[in-house]
Amino acid sequence: MSNVEKYQQAFTETFGLGEDQLADLKYQDVPEWDSVGHMNLMGALEDVFDIEMDIDDITDFSSFEHGKTILKKYNVNV
Repeated sequence: MSNVEKYQQAFTETFGLGEDQLADLKYQDVPEWDSVGHMNLMGALEDVFDIEMDIDDITDFSSFEHGKTILKKYNVNV
């Protein structure tokens, strides 16, 4: 599975969304992406990419697209 697929899967499984809903998705756009959902997503991404994100990056992870930029800091290209 590619990094793009892993990234998308973390979102679709955490929030119960279809891939077609991800491109413009931002924090709190859907009820599932609340503070608890956010931490679940961060945990899923850390697990799948075997990384540990800094608290500042976790806090700054505000959208599907911006998350890709944050993951680049950890040498994860999606």
